[in-house]
Amino acid sequence: MVRRYENLMDRQQNISAREAILSSIREHLAASAPHDAVHGEGAHKAEGVEFKAAKLDGKVPQPNGTALSLVEIFSENLKAVGGRCEVAGNEPEIVAALTRIISDLQKTLLRGRRIAISDASGLERMLGQIGVEFDEISTSPTAAELFDYDIGISTAQAAIAETGTLVLESESERHRLVSLVPPVHIAIVDAAVICQTLGEALAAVGRGSELSPTVTLITGPSRTADIELTLAIGVHGPQELYVIVNEGRDQRSEVRGQKSEIRDQRSEITGLEVVGG
Repeated sequence: MVRRYENLMDRQQNISAREAILSSIREHLAASAPHDAVHGEGAHKAEGVEFKAAKLDGKVPQPNGTALSLVEIFSENLKAVGGRCEVAGNEPEIVAALTRIISDLQKTLLRGRRIAISDASGLERMLGQIGVEFDEISTSPTAAELFDYDIGISTAQAAIAETGTLVLESESERHRLVSLVPPVHIAIVDAAVICQTLGEALAAVGRGSELSPTVTLITGPSRTADIELTLAIGVHGPQELYVIVNEGRDQRSEVRGQKSEIRDQRSEITGLEVVGG
């Protein structure tokens, strides 16, 4: 009799746990409905609320009834994971933002005196205009040299609004180590290439040709909890991440043109190797 009672209690506990799991799934499915709608596949309903597909160049409906731009969503989610975001309207404003960030860093233990930059077009020109003193600026230093730099600066080829994530393509510029090794990473991204979801970002970076050999996704400063589940910042990468969103001119065609040129050069080289072989 006692054993039957224990079996009954175990069964009831299993049913309660199952109901809790299913309830959690329903809740999260309802919350994801507005994000599912961005691909224009029609209207979605969740908990009696209808969400319509959002246009990437307009406001995106939020579950609380408000509507935010992709830049606003990206900025909020980047800050939620420990990153910092500034919005600029043109190159002088980008230079001013770089000046503020580097000047503030030089007042901390992070120093900000030695700066490594990727080979992205325009970065060296903008760094030459900043209004702070520094010891050195170097373009794409070697992996061993990068450990002696305080700041790494690169651009990003796309960004994901819903997670505050940067997307860096190796086809477009040499920036992987510049973005990962120095204790501070500053990234510049066009507002025009901010996507709402991961799927859209991956579709954008691979559109028209093969995907880059390396695509790096960066969500906030480096963090790990490997040791006794204690969160540590900056152990496996930068401990500070700054993103400057450029709402000025659309650089998408320029970036795509650079990628096409690199791929064309690669094809020519490959062809010469085949012929020479």
